[in-house]
Amino acid sequence: MRIKIRTKGIWLFVPLPAGLVSFAVRRMPDRMFEEMYEKTPEPYNCLLTRDFISMVLDECMEFIRENKGLEIIHVEAADGTFVSVKL
Repeated sequence: MRIKIRTKGIWLFVPLPAGLVSFAVRRMPDRMFEEMYEKTPEPYNCLLTRDFISMVLDECMEFIRENKGLEIIHVEAADGTFVSVKL
């Protein structure tokens, strides 16, 4: 996965291996999941658990590898801000 962010003063490029994403989710502190749980509306907050997110990532990993290079986010603002996320 490649993340690109460009603004007037910042140009950021972050290459992120797909395997590192699931590793990062496993290492996230429980407090982060609790904060996301509190901010999410009622029918969806039950999906914000470490186990569920890890399971979804594991299920999607084959798709991510098959579609390497697919741009899933592409945003260009009028002020020149640019955000891109590619698998």
